[in-house]
Amino acid sequence: MCHVIVTCRSMLWTLLSIVVAFAELIAFMSPDWLLGVPRSDFSVSGAGVDSGEYRPSLGLYSRCLQVRARGVSCGPYAGTFGEVASGFWKAAMLFLAAGTLVLGCVAFVSIFSLCFQSILKKSIFNICGLLQAIAGLLLMVGLMLYPAGWGSEKVISYCGSEASPFRPALCSLGWAFYAAIGGTLATFLCSVLSAQAEIATSSDKVQEEIEEGKSLICLL
Repeated sequence: MCHVIVTCRSMLWTLLSIVVAFAELIAFMSPDWLLGVPRSDFSVSGAGVDSGEYRPSLGLYSRCLQVRARGVSCGPYAGTFGEVASGFWKAAMLFLAAGTLVLGCVAFVSIFSLCFQSILKKSIFNICGLLQAIAGLLLMVGLMLYPAGWGSEKVISYCGSEASPFRPALCSLGWAFYAAIGGTLATFLCSVLSAQAEIATSSDKVQEEIEEGKSLICLL
């Protein structure tokens, strides 16, 4: 029989697990990891009238540039994995993608944790918490590898000739990089919360309500 068990701690863990997975996915796909050197923005008419400045952005595999006739144009700069700007970025992408994939799987499973609290007699919260800790380590390695690739030719074209590993020169970090860091920290928080969710859903009060025959159990 399926017992739907909802507690504050288990619901918080489930919601945060979903949010973290989406945050890492969006950050991974975004071109806003580095904001490049400000460049002149000319009028669409081509008259050469300077109407201000804009900052191109560069992501792991995508970028945004100002195109005179079409405004801002965003898309992948790398048609294949081999065309990614740096070997360090390739490695970072692999670690970040692996961590995000694990988080996505955990987020999917966390939805069913409301009804099924164990898999093969193992706590679903403990298993997912362990996976989230592993995902957090993968993401952390990816984020540490990322700035090592700032010396690539692609980054130099955006950030100036003084760009080098761990030194973005004239570039500044975009929101996607900070979102990835925040998601990584939240991933470790999820791992800790999973233990609290396990305690909350296996408490004596829950067991009492199960013995009373209730199929929907909601506790603070």
